[in-house]
Amino acid sequence: MLIILLGPPGAGKGTQAERIVQEHQLAYVSTGDILRNAVKEQTNLGRKAKQYMDQGQLVPDELVVEIVKDRLTDPDCAEGALLDGFPRTVTQADFLEQALPGIGINIDRVVSIEVKEEELIERLTGRRVCSECGASFHLKFKPPKVRNVCDVCGGDLYQRDDDTFETVKERLEVYKKQTEPLIAYYEKKGILSPVDGNQDIDAVFNQINKILEKI
Repeated sequence: MLIILLGPPGAGKGTQAERIVQEHQLAYVSTGDILRNAVKEQTNLGRKAKQYMDQGQLVPDELVVEIVKDRLTDPDCAEGALLDGFPRTVTQADFLEQALPGIGINIDRVVSIEVKEEELIERLTGRRVCSECGASFHLKFKPPKVRNVCDVCGGDLYQRDDDTFETVKERLEVYKKQTEPLIAYYEKKGILSPVDGNQDIDAVFNQINKILEKI
């Protein structure tokens, strides 16, 4: 089973991915992780990727797909895998579709976690982190007992730069431009399953589970 998980920043993809791989005994395949690992282990593909990374350039889509394809042939992927963070663009999706038949794998289902933009903004901008111990809070979902004071160590809470309203809006715009077109791409292929991500974590997971159990 090969599953692709889509969703904008703040949709809870990471939380759901962790539960999905445990429940369905799938290998977790993150492009960031496998790129770093390929470079660290100095594989042939990793050395090629490092040449681009050392020059501050993006690793070409064709090379990323080759690294993903190589990862999917590892023993732990024999029973299936979850792709998180890839593909990010329609171009990458095209390369992936061309590459998978060569290793006898097909994409079984693309799960798209859909959340209203105002909800995403609230989720992302409400996060606060302790400057002393790093504990994480949320103004709405996990507020500290005392405003701007860490429950754990009493340190000051602050908002990270990537959680400000301006940065969040920019991240969401990048997603809309680069990744959101994948929804129509996979819908046309008949393998897209949208999930209402405005629900609580358990409800979202249950909805995903029902989809995957039918594969």
